[in-house]
Amino acid sequence: MNEPQSQIAITCVVNGEKVHAQVPARQHLVDFLRQELGFTGAHLGCEHGICGACTVLVDGALVRGCLILAAQADGTCIETIEGAAQSGRLDDLMGAFVDCNAAQCGFCTPAMVLTAGELLDLPVKPTRVQIREQISGNYCRCTGYQAIVDAVELAYDRLHQKGSR
Repeated sequence: MNEPQSQIAITCVVNGEKVHAQVPARQHLVDFLRQELGFTGAHLGCEHGICGACTVLVDGALVRGCLILAAQADGTCIETIEGAAQSGRLDDLMGAFVDCNAAQCGFCTPAMVLTAGELLDLPVKPTRVQIREQISGNYCRCTGYQAIVDAVELAYDRLHQKGSR
């Protein structure tokens, strides 16, 4: 027999918008974002925090949305790939993903872009080893990672040539 889950009131900011919600006590953040708010860029893969497909930013830190409960997000600021796209802050990286064919099936791409985005603010261009280390928690079954590393390098070069960073 299924017992009803208790509901918890939360308030958070998701992609710049304040959200008030009642969430089931055991609902994961990624499920809340996808099912309740319609932000489907964070994907469910392994549901154990290993594949990285559910990665979002919580208070500026990369987190696995399947490992944090929605109730734990109370009082936080959350950014999904949709928020990053809307703000334009990762446009150069997303463009480089397209130019380098780094987004083949697209399942890992939202989390990969958010994860790699941290590298764009470094004062010195990251090495290919550093890029691979940064994205190592995100599985990609299509690209072999070479195109993703190429895209991060290209985006970094473009941003720093423009003087945007």
